[in-house]
Amino acid sequence: MRAQNRLSASFVKNAPAGKHCDGAGLWLVKRDDGGAQWVLRVTVHGRRREMGLGGFPSLGLAEARKQAVRWRAVAAENRDPIKEREAEERAVRREDISLAVITEDAFEARKAELKGDGAAGRWLSPLNIHVLPKLGKVPVTDLDQRDIRDTLAPIWHTKADTARKAMNRISIVMKHAAALGLDVDLQATEKAKALLGKTRHVPKNIPAMAWADVPDFYATLEEPTLTNLALRLLILTGVRSTPLRQIRLDQIAGDVWTIPAEAMKGRKGATEDFRVPLSDEAQRVIDLARPHARNGFLFPNTRGGVISDMTLSRMMERRGLEARPHGFRTSLRTWLAEATDAPHEVAEAMLAHVTDGNVVRAYRRTDFLEQRTKLAARWADHVTGGAGQVVKLAGAV
Repeated sequence: MRAQNRLSASFVKNAPAGKHCDGAGLWLVKRDDGGAQWVLRVTVHGRRREMGLGGFPSLGLAEARKQAVRWRAVAAENRDPIKEREAEERAVRREDISLAVITEDAFEARKAELKGDGAAGRWLSPLNIHVLPKLGKVPVTDLDQRDIRDTLAPIWHTKADTARKAMNRISIVMKHAAALGLDVDLQATEKAKALLGKTRHVPKNIPAMAWADVPDFYATLEEPTLTNLALRLLILTGVRSTPLRQIRLDQIAGDVWTIPAEAMKGRKGATEDFRVPLSDEAQRVIDLARPHARNGFLFPNTRGGVISDMTLSRMMERRGLEARPHGFRTSLRTWLAEATDAPHEVAEAMLAHVTDGNVVRAYRRTDFLEQRTKLAARWADHVTGGAGQVVKLAGAV
């Protein structure tokens, strides 16, 4: 057996720069700057491995020898001591199985499914605000329906939608914990729902303006202020507020506005952009807004970003209107149903709604742009006070 314990405590303390062998693969590596590191050399499966044990003097000679004995025994069993140590460190980290830690792990695993990799924080916010402050330190293996009930009871009826989202997120986190091999109660959320009972909250649709009334309102937006122009383009295109407010000049090419896939709600993981046909009236509105453009945005605000959703809503509120900007999508969809013969698929495509299953969409590779262009022109004609007669889409699928 190779000689061991060659070094003394006094030598280690005053050792010169260089490599000094204590025997059986244990080395003290002294640097020129005075620092020192213990290194163990072992052979595993015919390969030499160098394993750092720690620095001197925080790791003394006696402790370094103890560690060396342990890891030599591991190598003697043809197991890699470096990998063994890494596995032990991972196991220590996994010992923290609190709801907060497992929630973060579940979120990281789901990022790719979320819009913008979940950077906006909407997936986590119901938990961060209403659940984790109370239950974050509780081990998921101890979490039961009573914990969940007591936590969500204060908002179960008053903030029903938020409570529903929080319950859904907890369920996802519990399933993630089970996938990690933890002994959790996967029925805890369903039991909590049973304890909480049916919510008294009645969901309300966003107030919408009757399509027949839209022309009169549109006529009041003639003054080319930034807010008026944004509302006019919102009405004409039927898009949601976010992509409308964040529209960039480089997204517009002639009579087509292309919205990036990642900016489209309800299209998580989508790889295709969404094309919006621009009627002559929509293009006129865009031309009127161009002088306001800044940093590439068509509707900027004074702080360097874009106008807020509240800017549009408050303008309608100040006028005493019940309807809100998002409601114009309902106005358009109702007009499509009542005043056109547009097929269901085309009408839904006007609002960028996803229809049918993945297989059907994979084979139906069209966004109905030609038909939607005709409908957009007729909608603009109605909005600006035209006859609004029934639209015939010859050859529509």
